[in-house]
Amino acid sequence: MAEVVSVPGSDTLLRRKLREILSTGVATMLANELGSSAFHAGSPILQIRDLRTYLLKPASLSLSAGECIAIRGPSGAGKTLLLRAIADLDPNEGLVCLDGRDRSTIAGPEWRRLVGYVPAEPGWWADTVGEHFSGWTAALAVVRDLGFPKEAKAWPITRLSTGERLRLALIRALMVRPKVLLLDEPTAALDPASVASVESLIAARVQAGLAVLWVTHDAEQAKRIAHRLLAVSDGQVREELTQCPVTSR
Repeated sequence: MAEVVSVPGSDTLLRRKLREILSTGVATMLANELGSSAFHAGSPILQIRDLRTYLLKPASLSLSAGECIAIRGPSGAGKTLLLRAIADLDPNEGLVCLDGRDRSTIAGPEWRRLVGYVPAEPGWWADTVGEHFSGWTAALAVVRDLGFPKEAKAWPITRLSTGERLRLALIRALMVRPKVLLLDEPTAALDPASVASVESLIAARVQAGLAVLWVTHDAEQAKRIAHRLLAVSDGQVREELTQCPVTSR
């Protein structure tokens, strides 16, 4: 190991340089260290290194702004575990950074606003649809795009079908303006027309810079929506060799 020589006045300069590196260099450090073992495209907004749970094996990947990655695999393989670990909803270990900021430095509620998670079975805590939105008027354009009338604000949650709940949960997640969106089979219970409207909506958001991880069992959907494909099997995450050609919309 080389000997470190102290030069008068150099300690202050060194400390300043270290602060600069620590404040801006986390993303660069990860990109260099992950190398070819990581999944990456463009300038990454979300970087993950050795993320793991008691069932999920260490996973490393990166996701860029304006990129959608599809996640596929058999039931019980660990797809939902991966999303929940990224959202920090279950105990997990590993390094997760957003825009170069370590997740551990961001308060939990703020992290889950920036990295939104839409589960396969969204939760509802109030009696009506509108009570779950801080600004229904601001949501109206998206509400209509996904086939709801403005009067849906007064609908009781008990009247909603599974597909309606999924679409409204997606709208709810988008309205807080996340930088990354984690989707767990958001179109699983939808008819073809609703599937098309959700895909179109997310495609527009991706083109505007949103980064998306999308769990799907539909191979054709993965080809339509995603730039890349991750496969999960027995808790192991790997990138498929063939990239998903996103169709024009």
